[in-house]
Amino acid sequence: MSRKSPGPTADSDTETSGDTGGDTSRRRGRRALSAVRRWIVTAPGTYSWLAVLFVTTVLLHRTTPAFEDGTSGGVSDGSSGGPSWDPVRPLVSGVLWIDGGHWLPYAVLFTVFHATAEHWLGTLRWLAVAVLAHVLAVLLGEGVLGWAVRYGDASQSAGNTLEVGVSYALAGVVAVLTYRVPHPWRYVYAFAVLVFYGVPLAADGRTVTDLGHVTAVLTGLACYRLTRGAPSPGKRKAPSPKKREAPSPGRRGNLPQGKRGAPSPEETERPAAQ
Repeated sequence: MSRKSPGPTADSDTETSGDTGGDTSRRRGRRALSAVRRWIVTAPGTYSWLAVLFVTTVLLHRTTPAFEDGTSGGVSDGSSGGPSWDPVRPLVSGVLWIDGGHWLPYAVLFTVFHATAEHWLGTLRWLAVAVLAHVLAVLLGEGVLGWAVRYGDASQSAGNTLEVGVSYALAGVVAVLTYRVPHPWRYVYAFAVLVFYGVPLAADGRTVTDLGHVTAVLTGLACYRLTRGAPSPGKRKAPSPKKREAPSPGRRGNLPQGKRGAPSPEETERPAAQ
């Protein structure tokens, strides 16, 4: 008699199903890591900048307060009797330091806004928006501050205000993302951005930094032309209509029955049969 092989037991079924569940979890983990890696690699400008900010933040926490003098504003006492305005220092140092020294919140903000804009616009156009917002906000803010110090509306110590250029560039990029939001939510998003940055400027405790943020937001909204050609969510490219090929003169057999093509010159010149 033939001997039947024993079937799978309950224990073996449980072990097999457990292995399958573990393999599925590992595959999902690998896919998630691959997606994170792809997100970072395809936004090189954002995460290179974030890496520089991490280094400068560590230096800021481990050095003496005298080291922070290089991050101050651009208005200082002049040797000729009046305050001098040097916008180069805040223009450069403003993008290298984080206000408050907390890197992790900015890592989240960079990922949500800067990386999204870089994926959408490309590195060059994203960088153009960030640079324009930063430069115009710093120049206007430092100009107003220098004017206030010169004419006595602000103290001399106000010229050493820490410039938060990182937040200026962030505000400009947040604003330009308005054109990525589909209608009609685009207007809701733009209104929310204007309220978020405009309320501190309208309040009694407004500062030069608040003015810089509003300037950066308006600069980002003015960069609409840089967004032309960038893909908009919810819009699909219409398929181009297929061109129907005209039949060649010698292939009238492909025409439907009852629809004969035009006679050839030889047929028109041939005399009719008597």
